[in-house]
Amino acid sequence: MSSTTPLDPSVGEGEGQLRRVLGVPSLVLFGLVYMVPLTVFTTYGIVTEISGGRLSVSYLVTLAAMLFTARSYARMAAAHPVAGSAYAYSQKAFGAPIGFLAGWSLLLDYLFLPMLNYLVIGIYLNAAIPAIPPWVFVLLSIAVVTVLNIVGIVSVARANMLIIALQAVFIVTFLVLAMVTVSGSGTVDLLAPLTGDGSATGMGPILAGAAILCLSFLGFDAVSTLSEEAKDPRRSVPRAIMIATLVSGVIFFVLSYVGQLVFPSNDFADVDSGSLDVMTTAGGQFLNIFFTAAYVAGATGSAITSQASVARILYAMGRDGILPRHVFGHVSPRFSTPVYAILVVSVISLAALVIDLTLLASVVSFGALVAFSAVNLTVIKHYFVDLRERSGGAVVNNLVLPLIGFGLTVWLWFSLSGLTLVIGLCWLAIGFVWLLGVTRGFSRPTPVLDLEEAPVQPADR
Repeated sequence: MSSTTPLDPSVGEGEGQLRRVLGVPSLVLFGLVYMVPLTVFTTYGIVTEISGGRLSVSYLVTLAAMLFTARSYARMAAAHPVAGSAYAYSQKAFGAPIGFLAGWSLLLDYLFLPMLNYLVIGIYLNAAIPAIPPWVFVLLSIAVVTVLNIVGIVSVARANMLIIALQAVFIVTFLVLAMVTVSGSGTVDLLAPLTGDGSATGMGPILAGAAILCLSFLGFDAVSTLSEEAKDPRRSVPRAIMIATLVSGVIFFVLSYVGQLVFPSNDFADVDSGSLDVMTTAGGQFLNIFFTAAYVAGATGSAITSQASVARILYAMGRDGILPRHVFGHVSPRFSTPVYAILVVSVISLAALVIDLTLLASVVSFGALVAFSAVNLTVIKHYFVDLRERSGGAVVNNLVLPLIGFGLTVWLWFSLSGLTLVIGLCWLAIGFVWLLGVTRGFSRPTPVLDLEEAPVQPADR
C-alpha cells in the first residue's frame, strides 16, 4: 500500500482494500469472456431446429431484449458505482430486504455458472482424452481458476486477454474456412439463414428460440460487480456494459449466420452437438480439434470471471453484515482480493463432480432473469419516482424503456421450464427464511450496504 493512500475507516486493521486498476477495455473483455463468444455453438443445434433454421434471427430478437436491460444496468451503475450489482441497486431503490432478495436470486446464477463451466470443461476434455476421467479435469480447472482469482484482478484481466485472443483466432479461422466452403459449393442463398428452411414458420418458433438464447447473454451484468475496481466507474462501467452486450450480440449473429450458410440443414448427427457437424463441414477434423481447444479455453475464462464476480457479490454482502463479515467481508492485505469468498465459491463448485449437466443448466438463467427484472424496476424508482426526472425525453428514458426491459425479461422468465421455476422459487424461499433469521422476524433492521464509495487503493503497477 502507498503510505499516502487514504484508508477506508470502515475497514478493520489487517484488512486490505480493492484497487482501481480496470479501464473500459479490460471491463469489456471481462464481460466478453464471461459470456464466452463461442457459446453460440452450445445450443446451436437445438435452437436451429426449434426456429426452423432461423437461429440468427432468434439472436437478433434476444439481443434487442438484452440491450434494454443492459441499458438499465448501465444507468444504475452510473448512479451507484459500487460492488454488489443488482443487490446494491435494489437495496438503494427499494430497501434492504428487497435488495437482499435480489442479490440472493442473482447468487443462484453466479454460484452455478462457475460450476457449469467446470463441468463442461471436464466433459469436453474427457471426450478429447478418454483415458483421463472428467473429474480430474474438473479438479484441475477449479484449482487453476482459484489461484488466478486470489492472486488478483490484474492477473484475471491478463488471462482474459489470452483467452479472447485464442477465441478471436478461432473465429477468424472458422469464418475464412466457412467462406471458402460456401464459395465452392455453387449457388448460395444468402437469405436462407434469415428466412429459414421451412420446417417451422411464423414468429412463434423464433421467439421460442430467443428465450433459450437468453443464456448466451448472461454475463454483461457481471461488469457492474467490478465498479470498485474500475477507473472512473461512473463513466467506464456503463460504457463497458453496453459495448460488451452489443459486441457479443454481433458476434453471436455473425457466427450463427455463417454457420447456417455452411450447413443449411436441421439433419444433425446429434442435435445437442450440432455445432460439430458445422465444424466438420467447414474445416474437417482440424477445425473440430481447434474448436474444442478454443471452446474449453472460453469455458475456463468464463469460470475465472464468474468466480470473480460472485466472490465480489459475497464480499459486498459480507461487508454489509447480511453474511458473516469475518469470512465474506475480508480482503487480503497481500493480494487485495476477497480471498475467503473466492475459496467458498471454489468449495461449492466441487459439486460439479457429481451434479447432472441438464439439471445444472436448467437453473442457471433463473436468478439472472429475476435480477434483470429488478434492475429495470430500479431505474424507474430511482430516476422517475425519486429524482422526479419526468420532463420531455426523460419519460422515455426513465419509464418507457425500463418498462419494456422489464416486460421482456418477465416474458423470458416465464418461458423457462417448470422445473427451473420450482427450483428457483425454492431458492428464493430459502433466502427469505435466512433474512427472517438475520432480522429475527424483521424485529431488527436488515443490515445495509454503505453505498458511498469507499476509498480504494490505486494500482501500483
